[in-house]
Amino acid sequence: MEIEKNTIMFEEQDIKELIRALRDCGGYDFSNYSLKSFMRRVEKVLYDNKMDIYALTNAIKIDRAFLDQVVKDVTVNTTEFFRDPSAWQAMKYRLMPKLHSQKNINIWHAGCSVGMEVYSMEIMLYEAGLLDQSTIYATDINADVLEAAKIGRYSHRNAQEYINNYNKGLCINPYNYEERINIPIQKYMDFNEREDFIQVKPFLLNKTTFKKHNLVSDPNPFTGVKYDIILCRNVLIYFNQALQNQLFGEFWDMLVDGGTLVLGIHESILGPWAAKYDKKGLLYTKKTS
Repeated sequence: MEIEKNTIMFEEQDIKELIRALRDCGGYDFSNYSLKSFMRRVEKVLYDNKMDIYALTNAIKIDRAFLDQVVKDVTVNTTEFFRDPSAWQAMKYRLMPKLHSQKNINIWHAGCSVGMEVYSMEIMLYEAGLLDQSTIYATDINADVLEAAKIGRYSHRNAQEYINNYNKGLCINPYNYEERINIPIQKYMDFNEREDFIQVKPFLLNKTTFKKHNLVSDPNPFTGVKYDIILCRNVLIYFNQALQNQLFGEFWDMLVDGGTLVLGIHESILGPWAAKYDKKGLLYTKKTS
């Protein structure tokens, strides 16, 4: 059944039936996602597959491969190197100095997408002299993006934006703008415009443990690990308030005393867990008293 994009219509109950089918047939629980965000993603899936909501729901009940593809399509994978440079400035000048006295540092990127955030962190740790004592974990619900992350090869299309982010996030001191550090990004990546790729240097590959993980149903993907830093950036905006609060509590439990949760620029802790974190910009440090 072919449909035009501007004629896609369905009721909230139809979406809830789709969510039940995804949970019952695939184990993916979207019941606590922001309904508006989820509906927008489903609209695109319907248009791309030329289906209505009833055909889509029926198809995922009988075709597991199609179900998994739908999950990949409705989960958002937007990322950049050094995305939101002010967050990286804060991590460089507020977090990195606190870690120098530690022999072992555990860092978890929750919802890592294709790994640009992970490699940005590796670069920052390397410049701070902390990469060798760091254990880095990265997870995502989408197995395809994890495979891309392991390879560390990206399109050259947005290279200038990445370079600008890198220079702002790593080379400019926000507390003293006269202090500029000259660290060419080519130290960490090879750029080839003609063949349209950016390749992370080999010495940064294989430093991170990547794992498929459902943040909603399985809080800690690495049993028993306590983290010094958890980055969950631009993920929580797709969840409703109840699920956000649940995760803020779980992150608090998984952080070491004084550990830090890093959120996205449009995210914040507003519920009952706000009192359990010390907020400085996008950095939320675990309080213990």
